[in-house]
Amino acid sequence: MSETPRLSAGDAAPDFALTDDTGASVRLSDLRGRKVIVYFYPAAMTPGCTRQACDFTAAMTDFTDAGYTVLGISPDKPEKLATFRNEGSLNFTLLSDPSKETLTAYGAFGEKQLYGKTVVGVIRSTFVIDEDGVIEQAQYNVKAKGHVAKLARELAIQLP
Repeated sequence: MSETPRLSAGDAAPDFALTDDTGASVRLSDLRGRKVIVYFYPAAMTPGCTRQACDFTAAMTDFTDAGYTVLGISPDKPEKLATFRNEGSLNFTLLSDPSKETLTAYGAFGEKQLYGKTVVGVIRSTFVIDEDGVIEQAQYNVKAKGHVAKLARELAIQLP
């Protein structure tokens, strides 16, 4: 498998329509006029992904007050995402991409290093999208721990 094409600041954010953890459809284009943070994570209810989701939950008021909508996307089925939301008391939208089409469109699925081996899977990534649907930031291979605080600093969002 070759290198997955990656997105950069200034690129148009690929539109998507994905099912959330309640079974509703969410379309990125329906969020035009709002700033959106889209983050991709490998699997619900794993330690790193839980940490990252709980960090977003803890900071959600600060992100919302700064005008951001947060969407978390993984290949998990909506039912698993509902369990993840309930068990973690998560307070933002979780979206299911079992076909990995959206993950691939964002360059968040492909070859990556895992414990020294090259594997194919979800590349933990975060995108900041402006009100016009243009990518302001594209971050690949982010770390689960500390990422939300780092992102908040980069966006000049004050966390308690």
